[in-house]
Amino acid sequence: MSNSNKAKRYSDEFKQQIVLLVRKGKTPLEISKEYNIARSTINKWTNDFTSSGSFKTKDNRSEEEKELLKLRKENQQLKMENDILKQAALIMGRKSK
Repeated sequence: MSNSNKAKRYSDEFKQQIVLLVRKGKTPLEISKEYNIARSTINKWTNDFTSSGSFKTKDNRSEEEKELLKLRKENQQLKMENDILKQAALIMGRKSK
């Protein structure tokens, strides 16, 4: 059975070594062939590490992505509060009869 469908996990140290190879002049294509890593992955690691010094997704989000996540979280909270208020109104309506 092939492992091609499973996401590979690499340590930050390994990723930093790959970024260092790119910075020293090796092309992503050369590194891709040598280490069997997709060129897009190598480019992402290089871009992420260059812009934020981190490989973590949360450290590399745009301001728009951060705002969208904040708004989604706030929207979920408001939906939950709305549901609670609806339940309270139903309970209060039953008691007043």
